[in-house]
Amino acid sequence: MLWCACAMLLAASALGHLDPAALDAQWEQWKVAHGREYNGLDEEGVRRAVWEKNMLLIQAHNQEAALGLHSYELGMNHLGDMTSEEVAEKMTGLLLPLNPERSFTMDLDDKVSRLPKSVDYRKKGMVTSVKNQGSCGSCWAFSSAGALEGQLAKKTGQLVDLSPQNLVDCVEGNDGCGGGYMTTAFDYVRVNGGIDSEAAYPYMGEDQPCRYNASGAAAQCSGYKEVPVGDEHALAVALYKVGPVSVGIDAMQSSFQFYQRGIYYDANCNKEDVNHAVLAVGYGVNAKGKKFWIVKNSWGEGWGNKGYILMARNRGNLCGIANLASYPIM
Repeated sequence: MLWCACAMLLAASALGHLDPAALDAQWEQWKVAHGREYNGLDEEGVRRAVWEKNMLLIQAHNQEAALGLHSYELGMNHLGDMTSEEVAEKMTGLLLPLNPERSFTMDLDDKVSRLPKSVDYRKKGMVTSVKNQGSCGSCWAFSSAGALEGQLAKKTGQLVDLSPQNLVDCVEGNDGCGGGYMTTAFDYVRVNGGIDSEAAYPYMGEDQPCRYNASGAAAQCSGYKEVPVGDEHALAVALYKVGPVSVGIDAMQSSFQFYQRGIYYDANCNKEDVNHAVLAVGYGVNAKGKKFWIVKNSWGEGWGNKGYILMARNRGNLCGIANLASYPIM
């Protein structure tokens, strides 16, 4: 109770004693850093109010984190003038098929009882650089491309950027920038006979006519498998035995929007309402014995810890991370 009381006092202090001149300067610096220009004072006033509310939230959270009440810290980023609802609308995009079939579930025989303490495919040359999907609901395409990139690197030893735009434009079972699902993308690559490289089919961040050309194809897949719903151990097994895995999470929380470092855990994160596709590239445990997933996002390197987030592992399937996990077969 004492800790909570102290945290509340610190939060109130942050809200009540911000220097207006300092805030003005920070706002101007933030606009310059992120190239923001607004259509008149009215629009800027609205965006400034959103940014200021987010700044106060970040400061209050970090003061609580300093008291040990949180395992992670927040930081202002390029999403600072957006509400969590706007971020979810413009920068997520995970949509389940109307009649999803889970007929390709990974074999339970694939499970193992003892796993290594950590796996990180970034260190094994199986993860490409962090990308930015922009204001297009194409997270599913980046997640799918990332899983395919990992399998391609595992099979050939070559790390090649594959084309999310190819998937956005050509996967008829999905809705491009309007959203989609990873296994639908894997199935497209299987039926289509390949996916183009990023070099051959660059990302545009908007819906365009399909321009797939087999001459630019850089990877194929023969199908996919899905991790048993909600099974975090099975997800860890899939990561250990296969490689990077496409996963879905709830990304609606402001705490996720401004995550910066540490092991993310927000009890408000909804494991039933999974709305954002990302890529699990490993797992580990910190010096205090706290387990985590290593997750690659597609909101640019300016988000999170250079584009990544460590999410609490074995904490009740946080944010639904094990609900919609899948990987391609090459």
